[in-house]
Amino acid sequence: MKLETRWRKVAATDFFMLTPAEAERIILENVSPFHREDCPLTHAAGRVLREAVRADRDLPPFDRVTMDGYALRVAALAAGQRVFRVEHTQAAGMRAFKLGNGPDVCIEVMTGAVLPQGADTVIPYEETRRDGRTVTVTEGAAALGAGYAVHARGSDHRVGEEIVPAGTVMTGREIAVAAACGYGVLTVSQTPKIAVVATGDELVEVESPVAAHQLRRSNDHALRAALQLAGYTRVERFHLRDVRAEIEHLLWHILAEYDVIVITGGVSKGKFDFLPEELDRQGVRKALWGVAQRPGKPFWFGLSPRYNPVFALPGNPVSAYTCLHRYVLPALAHASGARAPRRLQVALESPITFRPRLALLLPVSLASGPAGELRATPHPGNTSGDFAGLVGTDGFVELPAEQETFPAGTVAPFFPWVG
Repeated sequence: MKLETRWRKVAATDFFMLTPAEAERIILENVSPFHREDCPLTHAAGRVLREAVRADRDLPPFDRVTMDGYALRVAALAAGQRVFRVEHTQAAGMRAFKLGNGPDVCIEVMTGAVLPQGADTVIPYEETRRDGRTVTVTEGAAALGAGYAVHARGSDHRVGEEIVPAGTVMTGREIAVAAACGYGVLTVSQTPKIAVVATGDELVEVESPVAAHQLRRSNDHALRAALQLAGYTRVERFHLRDVRAEIEHLLWHILAEYDVIVITGGVSKGKFDFLPEELDRQGVRKALWGVAQRPGKPFWFGLSPRYNPVFALPGNPVSAYTCLHRYVLPALAHASGARAPRRLQVALESPITFRPRLALLLPVSLASGPAGELRATPHPGNTSGDFAGLVGTDGFVELPAEQETFPAGTVAPFFPWVG
């Protein structure tokens, strides 16, 4: 198991910190893959596939009729035959009839039916006129040619061909493919047990009376909701007061019982920020502490004695929510075996000036520009405690520390909020 700490000095008056990209790399190098498990197809939506879905037979498995009409031989049309006798009617789900030997025979077929043996084209109803058991084909239908209105066997996929690769998050599209290929059970990543821990004496539960000096718990609710929307359904919330004995006892239980721990608050340099010391005392090895970014500079990451990831996010709501999306969710997707997402690039709609030598994680809303390009309107917010300022935004862009002024049109990577 790799565990490394690399620091970069970002300013003469600042302590050594990592860039966001360096922090992400260290996290991804140190998280271990989640275990695999078998999952019934009916419960596989949102799960990460760990073994590819392959075609168990040719797709389509037969020459499939794609329009209602009459199946016959193109050679008969080419020879001038226009009047045909209807031998049978073949619906979808029926075994294929065999076309008779005469030049003037045809079989009525429905959409989805197997193409009758001996036939090589389908003339749609619109190109025919029927009188009892006799069908007359229009002159123009002769130009339709062989294979018209026929979905050829194996033209989509051949037996054994990979259709849904490992690492895919299963949506309705992939579920349909798996069902068509006979996968009643899929191999997927286990869903980790995640503990979301809010810290601080000032916090009270939402339903409790709140004094003037207190705050209602919101971070743990927000983080749990985001994790669940991202597909991680086994999430429980906890609260730690700034009491060493309570922190020691509950932290020991959480480290022993949960696969992923996400803590918010208590990781700065304050007098009552006991968590870093207690995490170290309980064997959680620090990999990084401090990222050259705003919001979220005190972000902390380490590994428990069981090599499970521990993320300690700042207590400010915007910082915690942003760090969850910048680091925690990508780490969980990586541990689940999910393929790395394609990062959208967007252009700033208006200029931004940001003077601290830190990367700026800037909330934005998206809209299409006149040429169809994605334009990002900045929503700087008042402070990192202004959670309400995120309402109406779609995600954030990451602007590098090397610049102070970003004119309109600046292109930057975009990180979407989940849900």
